[in-house]
Amino acid sequence: METWLLFLIPFSFFAATILLKFFFFPSANKLPPGPPSFPFIGSSVWFTESLIDINALIRSLHSKFGPIITLYIGSRPAIFVADGFLAHQALVQNGVVFADRPPAVGMEAINSSNQHTISSASYGPTWRLLRRNLTSEIIHPSRFKSYSQSRKRILQILKIRLESESKSGGKVRVIDHFKYATFSLLALICVGDDLEEDQIEKIEAAQRQFVLNYVRFNVFGICPSITKLVFRKMWKQYLQIRENQEKVLIPLIRARKDQQEREIKDRSYVDSLIDLELPEEKRKLTEEEIVSLCSEIFNGGTETTSTALEWIMANLVKYPKIQEKLFMEIKSVVADGDQELIKEDDLQKMPYLKAVILEGLRRHPPAHMVVPHAVKEDTMLDQYLVPKNATVNFMVAEIGRDPRVWEDPMEFKPERFMESEEVFDVSGSKEVKMMPFGVGRRICPGYSLAILHLEYIVGNLIWSYEWKAMEGEEIDLSEQLQFSVAMKHPLQPCLSPRHSLKKII
Repeated sequence: METWLLFLIPFSFFAATILLKFFFFPSANKLPPGPPSFPFIGSSVWFTESLIDINALIRSLHSKFGPIITLYIGSRPAIFVADGFLAHQALVQNGVVFADRPPAVGMEAINSSNQHTISSASYGPTWRLLRRNLTSEIIHPSRFKSYSQSRKRILQILKIRLESESKSGGKVRVIDHFKYATFSLLALICVGDDLEEDQIEKIEAAQRQFVLNYVRFNVFGICPSITKLVFRKMWKQYLQIRENQEKVLIPLIRARKDQQEREIKDRSYVDSLIDLELPEEKRKLTEEEIVSLCSEIFNGGTETTSTALEWIMANLVKYPKIQEKLFMEIKSVVADGDQELIKEDDLQKMPYLKAVILEGLRRHPPAHMVVPHAVKEDTMLDQYLVPKNATVNFMVAEIGRDPRVWEDPMEFKPERFMESEEVFDVSGSKEVKMMPFGVGRRICPGYSLAILHLEYIVGNLIWSYEWKAMEGEEIDLSEQLQFSVAMKHPLQPCLSPRHSLKKII
């Protein structure tokens, strides 16, 4: 017998066995469906489709393959879920299993101080400590009133800025002012309400550098060892941006520590972080880790809240009847018609305002996907395998616009949240109809504060001004992916003051 036959026969037998296994006896534990992929390279769509709008690409794949799909990024599977029932099954019913995070690499490892932030930390003692510190010490609902003066102060600054631009040019590009206002609120909460405006502006400038370059520098996460070499100049630029953050924030951290040692009672997020001791490492947080934790709040809270504000106000301009209905509700609650600002206690008496905020978050969630989840061991979801090394992504926009759940999902209808006497559960504990803040164990810990800020600012902006589009212009609700999913054509309305501007502080 020829020598080559000695190799051909066992090889043929092995190949036949593999074919029989996959075509006639498929594995019960299979990954969710998806487009073809190549070993070490990833799914074919990365080469055949435009990646400019990644959300539209994934939506098209869901329409073809179903509510749960698999894409490969290199050799790593990424699973995408676009169904509220499956999201509830994973994140609430099996919350512990799906509560982990993928390992951080490249830029994300530096930005999170090797996963020592709340959103990036692995599910375990360190994450519990960091999250509990934030929710119990700083953003517990019982402490919300302690920030009321800061909210008044920042709202007054916002109104001055809006009126100043309105007088100079008619149209007002509101997103820049929204970002400054929301950032300022978070800065006062994080670092202390004794910050001066010039200090806030320095912190904001350092953070803005990060946001503007976030998508650009994310290339480092693909293959850090290669991208560091190929993009050496960009890598140095990122390290410089990080160094700028530390130069601005570390002196403030040290100042708060000195104040704390002098028994200053007023506490900020920085104060509470100074006291923490990491349970697994038996040490206190470094200054760089405190910078990462503050940066996490600045970046996440500023972009999402300001983007949500712009979307909500854009719809109130586009639909003046909704704006008028909201104004009349506010007017019926405010005791003094000449009162310049709404009292925070009065917000609880405004169900239509709450409905407007919820509808804005449902129709235009600032992030179309939550931070990726991971599992520590192979598990099953909807009869499909979710392997240990996979990332699991939940499609926030698709879930909130599901036509099987919401009637006319692409329409802006706040009334849909007033059809039931029960208060809508945005946390998704019973069922997931929308999840702008995520759900389950990894839900955004600051979602209650974010909703309060949205209600307070939107309510006061409608009470203070009539918002209109320029004559002959239409409000374009097209989306554009930036750090968040923003308006492709930023909102530039005309504002007509309803009250004279008065000094509050």
